[in-house]
Amino acid sequence: MGAVVAAHGIKGEVRIKTFTASPDALMAYGPLATEGGRLLRIASLKSGKGDEAIVRFEGIADRTAAERLKGEQLSVSRDALPEPEAGEFYHADLVGLRVEDASGKVLGTLKAVHNFGAGDLIEVAGANGATELVPFNTLTIREIDVANGRIVIDPPRYEDKS
Repeated sequence: MGAVVAAHGIKGEVRIKTFTASPDALMAYGPLATEGGRLLRIASLKSGKGDEAIVRFEGIADRTAAERLKGEQLSVSRDALPEPEAGEFYHADLVGLRVEDASGKVLGTLKAVHNFGAGDLIEVAGANGATELVPFNTLTIREIDVANGRIVIDPPRYEDKS
């Protein structure tokens, strides 16, 4: 759902980078869970810059407590989310899928979905443990078959110009 990026002000608010359609959507899913399992209930929320929200959680009353949340990844259980529209996917539904090429050759497992600012990338972990980042776009992704646990890609090819 989001990640706490910093404390905001002195009254316990935090800035959250949201991974929702709009920052206000954080309010729709109930308590947010940290990776450690702590449940945080939103007391107030206002939009920040871009995809950020300014949030005050119940029980977080000062800057020191807010600063302790920096870096926390916030989530909700999968069943709290609405079913995605056709052609849309939750990251949690993609992680763990078998990655294949068009011929059916297994290339690895989808380890994570990232976005470093220039578009989504999937991280594919090969059998040898090495990982590769592959663009998550219509040129690379040929088929996503969540029901059968696989994603078919056309991996980028790079020419050796040496």
